[in-house]
Amino acid sequence: MPSPSAMVGQASTVQEALGLKDSTLAEKAVGETEGEEKLQDRGQWASKAEFLLAVAGQIIGLGNVWRFPYLCYKNGGGVFFVPYLLFLVLCGIPLFLLETALGQYTSLGGVSAWRSICPLFGGLGYASQVMILHGCVYYIIILAWALFYLGSSFQSELPWAHCNNTWNTETCAVFEVGNVSGLPLNATSPVMEFWEREVLNVSEGVGELGSVHWRLALCLLAVWVVCYFCVWKGVKSTGKVVYLTATFPYAMLLILLVRGVTLPGAVEGIIYYLKPNYMRLTDPQVWMDAGTQVFFSYGICLGSLTALGSYNKYNNDCYRDTFLLCLLNSGTSFTAGFAIFSVLGFMAQEQGVHISEVAQSGPGLAFIVFPRAVSMMPLPQLWAVCFFLMIIMLGLDTQFVSLEALMTSLTDLYPAVIRRGRRRELLLLLVCVICFLVGLVMVTPGGLYVFQIYDHFSCSGASLLLLSIFQSVAIGWVYGPDRFSNNIKSMIGYSPPSTFKLCWRYLTPAVGTGTFVFSLVHWSPLKLGKGVVAPAWAMALGWLLALSSVSLLPLWAIYALMNTNGTFIQ
Repeated sequence: MPSPSAMVGQASTVQEALGLKDSTLAEKAVGETEGEEKLQDRGQWASKAEFLLAVAGQIIGLGNVWRFPYLCYKNGGGVFFVPYLLFLVLCGIPLFLLETALGQYTSLGGVSAWRSICPLFGGLGYASQVMILHGCVYYIIILAWALFYLGSSFQSELPWAHCNNTWNTETCAVFEVGNVSGLPLNATSPVMEFWEREVLNVSEGVGELGSVHWRLALCLLAVWVVCYFCVWKGVKSTGKVVYLTATFPYAMLLILLVRGVTLPGAVEGIIYYLKPNYMRLTDPQVWMDAGTQVFFSYGICLGSLTALGSYNKYNNDCYRDTFLLCLLNSGTSFTAGFAIFSVLGFMAQEQGVHISEVAQSGPGLAFIVFPRAVSMMPLPQLWAVCFFLMIIMLGLDTQFVSLEALMTSLTDLYPAVIRRGRRRELLLLLVCVICFLVGLVMVTPGGLYVFQIYDHFSCSGASLLLLSIFQSVAIGWVYGPDRFSNNIKSMIGYSPPSTFKLCWRYLTPAVGTGTFVFSLVHWSPLKLGKGVVAPAWAMALGWLLALSSVSLLPLWAIYALMNTNGTFIQ
């Protein structure tokens, strides 16, 4: 009968005996087998810069540009940083270090890493990979929309700037200063008609899918092809591509920032972005928004950080990297707010309306508000190209790095099978083709509703919160925070502060549980595009998507208990 620590830490003792990371746990398990095809090396980052850029590309995405600035404006301006920083310190940074160090210590992807150090919680790895798979299906749809807009930006006149297109209706009207009051009540803007009638051809309800929009489908295919070739050689190709995809958005963001702050009305926009309203701290929704933004924007519980960390050298200082990357992430979010709200301030002044009437979050900001704003600028085609290239690059590296994390986990589970010949490339092709075919549902007239259901349920909200809670429990109460801290010390030469052990054991699960309970208490039916409320069957489908990942936690625990020797306590 094994000792109590055998089930919890079988791989960590092996790793400690090895001392170095050059021979991974997976390769030791496989051994030197003879065959026609040689077992390929797992690979490592060619340099520390590749790891930093890959993680930055993964965690710095569209949420930094289109969600964080709006949440600041909505939740009291600069006051929003109080709950945001609190959640970042108590949950974001501790879990970020936990996942990165876990991958670096075990040299394994999300699934194998959790099965190695804490077999009872191996379901955490499987659940995170299901979430990544869901994310790969729907997140790339945003890139297809952006590519469609980018292609339309090269016309002599931006198609969303006028009402002389074939898809425009009789109620289409250009909103300008001086004619706003004279417009009919049912007037629609050309940018809204371009989004709803040309890009989406959106239907009246979630039950009306319709046929595939072939031009949007071609955009989706093009983005999938790019993603495939970014990942097909594993970490060797991913590490090179991120030099472009992780740095280019910063160049575009800097250009938009410089242009934005020089526009008339920019100061008013920035004031509304940061104007403090201390009374908002008494609103529980402000704290909920801050917590969910930290969980979602840091890529926590998706297995990507573990997979990316697994390609590090054993003695890489993952503790220092954690603070550097977290500072970069939050700093990017804060800076993006100046770029976005300076343009929104200009837009509000041009239209003669209050900025609250033009400030939006999510797809509404990227595909309605900002296209409308750039159409008012000199050289609108140039700024449209810059903006949509930034959107594509921000989303592209998040997409293919997530895909790399998925492939890493699959390869580490079956190294003797996958890491031979062209099998990895063929498996990756199969994953891409399946995700592309499923994603075709979201480029139909009813696809926007399907996209919103996926976005709300599959890999966000309750699912991420539950995984964050169980990750903290696994390390803080089962594996042991002191033990994990010693593992980190064996890699970097010193132990992280004791506050991390306090967070892993008490604070992070407590804050995560409180946020989860609050989300359930204040639950309301999901509202989809065009004011459509999701019907009961659509909500049921959404909860099935959520359960497809989190249900693996108890299922794997039951499986582990039934197939592992020893008593229940052991």
